[in-house]
Amino acid sequence: MKLLEELQIPYKNEKLYDLALTHTSYANENNTYSYERLEYLGDAVMELVISDYLYKNTEYPEGKMTKLRSHYVCENANYEYSTRLGLNEYLKLGHGEETRGGKYRKAIVADIFESFIGAMYLDLGFDYVKSFIYKHVIPLIEDKTIEFFDDYKSVLQELVQTDKKSLEYVVVNEEGPAHDKTFTVEVKIDDIVYGKGRAHSKKEAEQIAAHDALKKAQNKEGVI
Repeated sequence: MKLLEELQIPYKNEKLYDLALTHTSYANENNTYSYERLEYLGDAVMELVISDYLYKNTEYPEGKMTKLRSHYVCENANYEYSTRLGLNEYLKLGHGEETRGGKYRKAIVADIFESFIGAMYLDLGFDYVKSFIYKHVIPLIEDKTIEFFDDYKSVLQELVQTDKKSLEYVVVNEEGPAHDKTFTVEVKIDDIVYGKGRAHSKKEAEQIAAHDALKKAQNKEGVI
């Protein structure tokens, strides 16, 4: 699998990772298994690694560590980790879910990060998974400029207001039946497109567009 080569994972059982990227819609259409059991396992592994990290690297009381862990192991955070690794580009979806934009659906994209971690744990063991998380996740936790569990629209709004620029979200495309539409939204700052988002609600698409704009600003692809 090209993804494993890109991430330089010394895998032993490629089928585990293939399963980790198999959505229930694909499994139902092809009479096979989905990533759900691996997701369950990966969630537990993530919680352990992040708990261990917080315990060893902070002096926070139990309550604060629990709150922080809930930020770092949640749908928004898992979505961030997953998209940065490009996992959603390798998703196996059923025809209907594919046409509805499942590759960009936050819940699915977040789930496959945990299932991928579960597959890695079974394939390469806890020590390797821990090193992988320390390489790809911990730097995001330690980078205080990344608010991946926050309201991206609010963060972008504050950033734009500082320079007194205009901010606008524009729906540029709608597709699908009325009960299950997919919206594509662009965020414009002073009439220049800085980010794009695609989701099954306008609000979610706006959040993804704002997130895209913030990532570009952090990567210095554009100056906000």
